[in-house]
Amino acid sequence: MAEFPLKEAIDGKDVELEWMPFELRPYPNKTLKPEEHYLQSTWKQSVYPMAERMGVKIVLPDVSPQPYTHLAFEGYQYAKEQGKGNEYNDHMLKVFFQRGLDIGDVEILTMLAGEIGLDQGEYRRALETRKYKEAHQQALNHAYNEVDIKAVPTFIVGDRVVPGMRSKEALEQIILSEMDFPDEGMSCGVDGC
Repeated sequence: MAEFPLKEAIDGKDVELEWMPFELRPYPNKTLKPEEHYLQSTWKQSVYPMAERMGVKIVLPDVSPQPYTHLAFEGYQYAKEQGKGNEYNDHMLKVFFQRGLDIGDVEILTMLAGEIGLDQGEYRRALETRKYKEAHQQALNHAYNEVDIKAVPTFIVGDRVVPGMRSKEALEQIILSEMDFPDEGMSCGVDGC
């Protein structure tokens, strides 16, 4: 859902967008069970109404327990090398939150990689050999320890770390300030205008 206002905010601007890995519940932490009442309640009270307002189709995946995502993120590293990193992440989010597929299963991940034109044999070998495990661990280390991300979504715009959902207008203001453009009209400083 964070993608909707972000794409609107960057439209027409010279901005590069890159989705980065972040595991909310990495192994060995327990993952969620969608049949639990509190999770059903949270989705009914918060997620579904927000998604409806934004026109985003989303469902609470019924895979239980929800999968660990390290293999999907290792697959992202492969996709990124092939120039399809953002397309891959977008596809994985959609198949999990719209089709309810188990993105922790190598068979399903391989099929999904093929759906966006990645070589399924190479992709599967990369997952089975854990070729991108270290690259994924480095990305997680960056997120957890260097940037101190605690939640999703979190936006990094220039040097600013911005946690939580933001409106198109808020994101646009942050982006413009990082691009050194004034928000409105002319700006004056101590050296004049």
